[in-house]
Amino acid sequence: MISKTRIYAATIVFLLTSGLHIFGLFYNTSLANYTKPFLIPTLGILYVVSAKKIDFWVIGALAFSCLGDILLLDKAQYFVFGLGSFLVAHLLYIKVTARDIQKVSWREVLLVSIPFSSFLFGLIQLLYPNLNEMKIPVIVYGIVISSFGASALLLYRQEKSTENGWLLLGALLFILSDSLIAINSFYSANEMYSFLIMTTYILAQYFIVKSFIVKSFR
Repeated sequence: MISKTRIYAATIVFLLTSGLHIFGLFYNTSLANYTKPFLIPTLGILYVVSAKKIDFWVIGALAFSCLGDILLLDKAQYFVFGLGSFLVAHLLYIKVTARDIQKVSWREVLLVSIPFSSFLFGLIQLLYPNLNEMKIPVIVYGIVISSFGASALLLYRQEKSTENGWLLLGALLFILSDSLIAINSFYSANEMYSFLIMTTYILAQYFIVKSFIVKSFR
């Protein structure tokens, strides 16, 4: 039986952790670093206490996201490993999303892929001169997260439900967050990007999880 008290408590803990992290980005770097590893675990708890049936593919995606957050606390040394962790998380999200997609034609797959492939092409063109040895990892990661966006859009086109809308919104925000990371890392660094990156990232993960919570009741 779903306990509303547990849901409210888990929601408060997640919002408090997120709020402290965003506050830390502006005023206290140590606070931001201390709270970052707890963003996804608190969201994971919210998922576990809210969902009717736990999907361990979703749990896996959250686990790899958490690992990515921890690794990216030291970008200089573990950036590639953090990138790899998030790549696995996106692959797991793609698997869960694709599970609900009905049989489609190649024409429709190409149609939903156009906006994401176009955006990725433009972003790579912008970053390419500065990518150096990171060219292949960044391009591969870009293809994977674009595929997540395309699969979420394809699912929403097939079934325009609220939960599929949340999933699509989450995927789009994730792409925006990762694009800002890439721009900040390989094109033009800006202190404001940290706030935008983490805000869009937290919202992205929240909307994705919210979508899977609702889907668990089907």
